[in-house]
Amino acid sequence: MNEIIRSLYDRKSVRVFENRPISAECKKEILMSAMEAPTAGNQQLYTILDITDQKLKDKLAVSCDNQPFIAKAPLILIFCADVLKWFDVFKEGGSDPRKPGCGDLFLAVNDALIAAQNAVVAAESMGIGSCYIGDIMEQCELHREMLHLPSYVFPAAMLVFGYPTDQQKNRKKPERCRLEDMVQENVYQRRDGQQLRKMFDKETKNRSFEEWSQAFCKRKYNSDFSKEMSRSVQEYLKDYQN
Repeated sequence: MNEIIRSLYDRKSVRVFENRPISAECKKEILMSAMEAPTAGNQQLYTILDITDQKLKDKLAVSCDNQPFIAKAPLILIFCADVLKWFDVFKEGGSDPRKPGCGDLFLAVNDALIAAQNAVVAAESMGIGSCYIGDIMEQCELHREMLHLPSYVFPAAMLVFGYPTDQQKNRKKPERCRLEDMVQENVYQRRDGQQLRKMFDKETKNRSFEEWSQAFCKRKYNSDFSKEMSRSVQEYLKDYQN
């Protein structure tokens, strides 16, 4: 197994950081690596917000589901799916661009997330941990105001970076599903009950499938924050509904 693949296997989310800054050189390398990511038509349909204002970090720690570790992260990057800049380019060049649609947004989200993952891999190679914060998609109205997000700019992902503590380094990575549970050949096949139970038997060693699935549904899928995320994203989508 080569070094890059080993890094992908070993990488896990880090939520506790050493009180140690990330150098300007490392930060630049992370950002430059993000920009080398695959991108649709070399458009780089994203804008990266580098959050350096501590007061803004403190606000994000509250608005993103009250997670204090966010405010303590030495580096916070928000990867915005940015359809607006190309719309403006086309207008500046004298074109008559159509109103952006949902396909444009989804393509930009792809670009933004691919760039974000490049940043994660680059950071990991330097011993810098990271954690995705999906809560940035919540509270559309508040985050639009906080980050000055215009129409056609969507905060697809927030990443916090820092050097992990020993406890975080030694913490066991959550077990993933088996390869055969995740890969299907050629066409999608809906899984039956037996297949679903087998897929998640890693979660049901000490409790029943029913106990685990009901608790997980309550904690995640049916949670208030999950409902808010759907509401907020729907608000962003209004820009793209022709």
